[in-house]
Amino acid sequence: MEKESVSLQDALEHGLTSEEFSKIQEILGRIPNSTELGIFSAMWSEHCSYKNSILQLKTLPTKSDKLLAQAGEENAGAMDIGQGLAVVFKIESHNHPTAVEPYQGAATGVGGIMRDIFTMGARPIVSLNSLRFGNPDEPRNKYLLSRAVKGIGDYGNSLGIAVSGGELFIDECFSKNPLVNAMTVGIVRHDQMASATTGGKVGNAVFIVGSTTGRDGIHGASFASKDLTKESESKRSAVQVGDPFMEKLLMEASLEAIQKKLLVGIQDMGAAGISCATSEMSAKGKSGMKINLDLVPFRETGMNAYEAMLSESQERMLVIPQKGKEEELVAIFKKWNLNAVQIGEVTDTGLLEVYKDGNLKAKIPADTLVLGGGAPRYVRETKRPAYLDQVSSWTPDSTPDLQDSEAGKKLLKLLNSWNISSRRPIIEQYDTEVGLVKLIGPGADGGLSAIPDTDMALATATDCNSRFTYLDPYWGAALAVCEAARNVAVTGAEPLGVTNNLNFANPYIPENYYMFSECVRGMGDACRFLGLPVTGGNVSFYNESPEGPIFPTPTIGMVGILDNQKEAVWGAPKKAGLSLALIGKFNPSLGGSEYQKAFLGKVQGQIPQFDLADEKSLLEVLVSLRKNGNLSFAKDLSLGGIGVALAKIVILSGLGIKADLSTIKQSRKDLTLFGESSGSVIIGYEKGKEESIKTLVTSKGLDFHSIGTVESDPKLQIEGYGISVSSNELKPVYESGLEEIFK
Repeated sequence: MEKESVSLQDALEHGLTSEEFSKIQEILGRIPNSTELGIFSAMWSEHCSYKNSILQLKTLPTKSDKLLAQAGEENAGAMDIGQGLAVVFKIESHNHPTAVEPYQGAATGVGGIMRDIFTMGARPIVSLNSLRFGNPDEPRNKYLLSRAVKGIGDYGNSLGIAVSGGELFIDECFSKNPLVNAMTVGIVRHDQMASATTGGKVGNAVFIVGSTTGRDGIHGASFASKDLTKESESKRSAVQVGDPFMEKLLMEASLEAIQKKLLVGIQDMGAAGISCATSEMSAKGKSGMKINLDLVPFRETGMNAYEAMLSESQERMLVIPQKGKEEELVAIFKKWNLNAVQIGEVTDTGLLEVYKDGNLKAKIPADTLVLGGGAPRYVRETKRPAYLDQVSSWTPDSTPDLQDSEAGKKLLKLLNSWNISSRRPIIEQYDTEVGLVKLIGPGADGGLSAIPDTDMALATATDCNSRFTYLDPYWGAALAVCEAARNVAVTGAEPLGVTNNLNFANPYIPENYYMFSECVRGMGDACRFLGLPVTGGNVSFYNESPEGPIFPTPTIGMVGILDNQKEAVWGAPKKAGLSLALIGKFNPSLGGSEYQKAFLGKVQGQIPQFDLADEKSLLEVLVSLRKNGNLSFAKDLSLGGIGVALAKIVILSGLGIKADLSTIKQSRKDLTLFGESSGSVIIGYEKGKEESIKTLVTSKGLDFHSIGTVESDPKLQIEGYGISVSSNELKPVYESGLEEIFK
C-alpha cells in the first residue's frame, strides 16, 4: 500500500467536500492515498455518480414491456422492435471539453456515445447531434461552432455512421459554454446482446483491448463537474484526443468477439477510464477485481498509478472473456491490429485492488464507487427564480400588430435567421448516405432510416426549445417531449422510447436546482402520459460561464418504429393538387418565439399552452392516417409558426401553396402567422379523402381546419396577409442563413 496519505485540502482540490472526504475515510478505515483519492474524486464526481440528480431521475417512468435493459443498468437503453431485434440508443453530452477544445471535444463526444452502443453488441446505424452555441457574430463563438461541427463530421464520417438528424439552436446564453449532445442508435439481435459485468466469474481474466493509454483526458470527469472559468481554457489535458480509425477497428473487433460468444462482459472506458470500468463491472457482477497496471499498454513513459487509473484515452475497452476463450479473443483483436492484454482477474473479495511497480496502490470496495452503490446521493435546496414571475407578465398587446406591408419582409428575415434557416452548410459536412439506410435525411422534422435486412424503419429526433424551458421549466420540458414525439410521428412512425440529455447550471444554487427539478417533473409526466419509457441518458451540470448560466436545456432524444418502409410519410408534397389542413389544437403564442426574439429582442411571456391528452390523440391520428393511406405528407409546426412552416414546404417541394388562414385566425395577425404552438400539424391529402380524415380527427376531440391547396406555380400566397412570394425569393434567403459561419 502506498504510504503517503492526503489532506482535506487535497480532497477539496479534487472537487470533494469535507463530508465526502470523511465518508471515504469511514469506508476505507483510514486516510486514502493519492491514487485512491483520485479514483474517488472521479467516481464521485457529478459526471460519473449523478450524485445531485439520481434521486430526481428515479422519478422518471422506466417501465415498458418492450424494454430489454432497464435505465442505468447498461451502457445504453435497449427496446424490442420485433423479429428478434432490438434498438439500442442513448444520448450524452461533451459540453465542457467542447468549450475548451471544440474539435476534439465534439469528436470524442461522438466516439464515446458510439462505444456505448456497440459495447451492447449493437451495430450503430445512425447518429444525431443537438447543438447549442452563442451568437456567431462573436469570433470565439463562431470558432467553437465551426470547429465542433467539423469534429463531429470528421469522426462520424471516418467511422462510417450516417447522420440522420439533429438540431442547432443559437442564443447569447450559450456563449463560451456551448452544448454538444451526441446521440447514436444501433440494432442488435436479442441473442447477441452484451452486458457490462464480470458475471461474478471468479478467476476469469480481465483484458484491456484497443488503443494504448496516455495522459490525455486525466481529470476529464471531474473537469466536467465544475463551472467553466477563464482558467478552464488552459485545461486542454482534460480533453480527450480521438482516433476514429482506431475506433472503427475496435468496433469491428468487439462486435466479432460478442457475436462469437467469447465474452462474459464488456465495458467502455469513457469517463474516469480504468477506474470506472473496473469498479462498475465488479459492482454489477457482485465481485472484485485485481489488476496490475504494469501490464497496461502505455503510449507515454513514466505514468504512475494515479495517471493510469484516471486517463480517459479513447478507443479502449475492458473485457472479461469466457474461461478458455482468451487466446481466441487475443487472435481477433490481433487480426484488427489492436492490443488485447490481460491486466488482471476477477476475485470474490468485492474489492478493487490496483497494483503497480509491484506495490499495492489502491484497495477500495468496488460497490462504494458506483451509482446505486456507495456513491453519495443528494437532493439540493430549491428556490423558484424571481425572474419567472417577471417574464411571465409580458403580452403582445404592448406592441403594434403585424401590417400586411411588412409580413413578407418579416417572413424572409425569419427564414434567414440562425435558428430557422437551412442546415445545409452543416449537413454537407456529414455523411448521410453511408450504409444506405437513409429514407428521410437530416433537415426534416424527423429522420427515418431503414433497418438493414428488414422492411422496418427507425424514426429519430432530438428536440428542446431552450427558451420555453427558461420561461416555464415544467411545461417547457413536457413540450420538448411532445415535440420530439410529433417529429417522429410525422414520418409515419409510432414513438417508442426516450433518452435524455439534461443540461443545467450549478446545482448548488437553489434557483438552478429548481429549474432542473421542474424540468425532470415535466419530462416525466409527459413521458408517463404518452406511454414512453425513459431508457437512460445523461446529466450535465455546471453549464455556465462568467457571463452567467445557460438556459435550462433538457434535450429529448426520441426513437420510433415504422413497420413498413414503403409507408414512410414525407415532410413536403410531391405533386400539385393536394389539399392542405391544419389538424390538432392551434394555440399559438409569441412568448419565447423566434418572432419575439428577432423583432422585439425579448424572451418573455407565456409559452404555447397545450394539453397532453390532445398531444397523445394527435400522435394516434397521424399513425392512423398513415396506416389507412390517407396521408400524402405531414409537417410539424415549430419555430416561426405556420408562416415559416408553409414557406419551408414551398422551398423543399419546389411547388406552390395558396393558403387561407381565416379558419384559424387569432386576435392578432403576428400571432396567427408567426406565433408558435404545440400539438398541431399541417397535412396534405388527396381532395376526395377530406371527409374521412376530418371524421377521424374530430372523433379524437381534435380540430380540423382546411387551410389551402398545393399549386404547380412555385409561390407562397397567404390571403389576407399580403404575402405573395416566389420560391426563387424564398429559397436563397433560407439557404444562406448559416453560410457565413462555415465559409
